[in-house]
Amino acid sequence: MTFPGALSREENQFIEGCGRAFEEARSEISRRIVGQDRVIEELLTALLAEGHCLIIGVPGLAKTLLVSTLAELLSLTFRRIQFTPDLMPTDITGATVIALDRQARERSLNFLKGPIFTNILLADEINRTPPKTQAALMEAMEERQVTAGGVRHPLSRPFFVLATQNPIEQEGTYPLPVSQLDRFLFNVLIDYPEADEEFKILEFTTSAYEASVRCLIERDWLLRALDLVRKVEVEDHLVEYASRLVRWSRPANPQSPSFIKEWVSWGGGPRAVQSMLLGAKARAVLYGRSAVQVEDLHRAVFPALRHRLLLSYHGKAEGIEPDTIIEQLLLAMPEQLYQPKPAATAKPPSRWKRLSRFFGRR
Repeated sequence: MTFPGALSREENQFIEGCGRAFEEARSEISRRIVGQDRVIEELLTALLAEGHCLIIGVPGLAKTLLVSTLAELLSLTFRRIQFTPDLMPTDITGATVIALDRQARERSLNFLKGPIFTNILLADEINRTPPKTQAALMEAMEERQVTAGGVRHPLSRPFFVLATQNPIEQEGTYPLPVSQLDRFLFNVLIDYPEADEEFKILEFTTSAYEASVRCLIERDWLLRALDLVRKVEVEDHLVEYASRLVRWSRPANPQSPSFIKEWVSWGGGPRAVQSMLLGAKARAVLYGRSAVQVEDLHRAVFPALRHRLLLSYHGKAEGIEPDTIIEQLLLAMPEQLYQPKPAATAKPPSRWKRLSRFFGRR
């Protein structure tokens, strides 16, 4: 995972500029959104990693305002879909209609694009719509295209889906299965604001104050940043640490801690490790660094893993939250796993040790 010379000098300078640009973007967002620094950072990280987000929070916490503000900052097109029980797949993807050419006196089939043909799509209360409509959205999220009448219609890049869920009311909902939850790069939790933040919110929203947001990042600039995220270096020991962390979240693994076997029914899969590493790379670019640090990986663990843990009966009965399991899992991991390994000694290995690699002996 470490590629010497993968980034040129110009690309390193561009990444440093990304740190300054996104710092200014966060400052611009604070003109309209009060607090929620962690949420803003996780959303920007997911956007840079070119992944989709599932946002969970109670009503009235400015989820829609935050997403539309991000679209304004990044000069991207934005559309919102309110998911309801009667929403059909064609209401999202579009429909093929018969068009009449009066001059030629001929009929033809034309595809009318739906609201999914945008850069940032807010799927509000995604669990309110039936599975058939949810599946249509998931296909577009994974394939970055819409198929209608046997014709494939590609979605313009970048394409981000930010779906919201209300954790309070679950009557009449269609919860997303684990296989569909796994399509989301991050699961972002939005909590109530602090007392001073809520006071400032009341000042802003009950007065004539109107915050304007400037467009700071052009689309071409953003596309270049997205391409550079995957070139960010990750040391091998950090890749091994992330992989072992996810493997320990699986109760079938003999090395998993006892609380995992008690509270978890199914752990994270390979997509969890991919999401953690991509999130860590994107966060490094967000702060203008061309190499991943341990802090980047730790900040990506919670949003990348919390929706990929399926609790067991005992875990649900005891009211255990996925974040609690992740905290215990991080504490159980030996610290030396994410520390760089010491350099090898100058003494070359003996002939027998070199040959034992091929015969499986030590």
